[in-house]
Amino acid sequence: MIGRRVRQHADVLAAGRRHSVGLCADGSVTLAGDVTGHRVEEWSDVVAVAAGNVHTARNTGQSHTVGLRADGSVVATGWNAHGQCDVTDWSHIVGVAAGWRRTLGVAADGTVRAAGRTDEGACEVSSWAGVVAVAAGDWHSVGLRSDGTVIAAGTDSRGQCSVTEWTNVRSVAAGHLHSVALTVDGRVAIVGASGGNANDWVGVVAVSAGSRHTVGLLDDGHVVAAGYDDRGQCDVASWRDIVAVAAGSTHTLGLRSDGTVIAAGNGDDGQCDVEDWRVRLA
Repeated sequence: MIGRRVRQHADVLAAGRRHSVGLCADGSVTLAGDVTGHRVEEWSDVVAVAAGNVHTARNTGQSHTVGLRADGSVVATGWNAHGQCDVTDWSHIVGVAAGWRRTLGVAADGTVRAAGRTDEGACEVSSWAGVVAVAAGDWHSVGLRSDGTVIAAGTDSRGQCSVTEWTNVRSVAAGHLHSVALTVDGRVAIVGASGGNANDWVGVVAVSAGSRHTVGLLDDGHVVAAGYDDRGQCDVASWRDIVAVAAGSTHTLGLRSDGTVIAAGNGDDGQCDVEDWRVRLA
């Protein structure tokens, strides 16, 4: 039962550097944490959300929030120093992802749009085709093709773009220096650095990548996590009846089947103050 529900809920929860994002039943969006400059009050008809997820260096911290509307248009708010929020001209979009200083959008025809910082090559996605989902790390972008193969662009300093041998992949995620693949048989592969070891995970139905940790949702509603746990972001073993997960820089969110949300990890900026949320289910 949990496994069948996961795909419906995968994009209703997002976690960033110092903030959390939830999609409400009426298509509006709720935020928690440091959301200075984020304006979502007038957003409506949103069907998916994404949060800019930057690494944990002391000189970082600003991020942005992205919403995909039912009509295929995209809205974005927050930090826009590199044009990562310049998405108002996008159309026919079916999926979005937000990284550090970057936003990605998957179009209905399988092509990919990118806005934001271009220095590291993570926005060089115009040649991609047959893509059904994307993930945005700090300096790299990952795309899942309809045939289950994966493509990547951007910095490959730790092997985070070494994804060409992956096959039978059903979803992807990207963190600071690592990329994650969930295969059709419920196993998880990780390349790059600081993402942890998920070799013994089985029965996984969804994955999310934080800056330096990886989270997996199991088919029985339990949650597993690997990687850095310096702020308690991997303390999820007691969670039950979860239908979606989202990993931020140093915190983790879980959506329960009743629409409530649980959090673990760094809450210094209020990003874990989600106990009153009621997030969209189906």
